[in-house]
Amino acid sequence: MSTIPIEISTEQLLRAVERLPANELDTFVAQVVALRTRRTGGQMGVDETALLITINAAHLDPAQQARFAALVAKRQAEMITSAELQELIELTDMIEQRDVERLEALQELARLRQTTVGTLMDSLGIRTPTYG
Repeated sequence: MSTIPIEISTEQLLRAVERLPANELDTFVAQVVALRTRRTGGQMGVDETALLITINAAHLDPAQQARFAALVAKRQAEMITSAELQELIELTDMIEQRDVERLEALQELARLRQTTVGTLMDSLGIRTPTYG
């Protein structure tokens, strides 16, 4: 894919970023944080960069998220087949595994930066998910 340089305002950029799917938004945020670190004289190491990628890659892609939501709705309506229930269990296991990997990466990055996970999450703009 070739690109051409264009000039856009910060507001236009923000509107474009608002339309990104969650997984692409997270990757973009990690790249912006890395850019900011480089510009402020800090240099993120390979370890920090890898941890940020892990932290930001924890989401399902939009198709998987839609399928997960559909399966949850079918289960709640008590209309789920045994094959669909197995698929829901597998997606749930995948989500839980990614959450574990994300938390481990957050803990390690907080340790490297000598801060708490909560403070790190605040600085990265990461919110604790709400369920239910």
